[in-house]
Amino acid sequence: MPEKQTLERARKRKREGKSASTQAGEFVREEMHHVREGKHGARSPEQAIAIGLSKARRAGVKLPPPNKGTTSTETRENAKRDLRKSRSRSRPANRRANATKAALKKEGHSAASRSALSRHSRAAARRRGHRNLSASARKAARTRARTT
Repeated sequence: MPEKQTLERARKRKREGKSASTQAGEFVREEMHHVREGKHGARSPEQAIAIGLSKARRAGVKLPPPNKGTTSTETRENAKRDLRKSRSRSRPANRRANATKAALKKEGHSAASRSALSRHSRAAARRRGHRNLSASARKAARTRARTT
């Protein structure tokens, strides 16, 4: 269950007219904090991000499943299931939830470290290509707060 603060922040983003991925970013952020503070672990930054996106979908963020070529069929099906779950208010069985929690507790906490996230974002940028990377750098420069 996402924290109240996270839900509020996501709703605020929605009111501001931000995209679904921006709203979902709040849940991913929460997940990174959970891993860092030792609430549970994650095997990789990708896993922590996936948990956050799943929480976002279940909380009602209208985040579409990933495209056909980008991920496995299983991942896409899970995303669709999460979207369906957001419409019903059913909770997972206690036994199942506890098993998931126990498995995540055994994982490490370095998946949410600055270096791991940096490595992940650089790899993701490389996959998108240099033009996209350059465009996002230009946008960052344009929208950066000016300090004079």
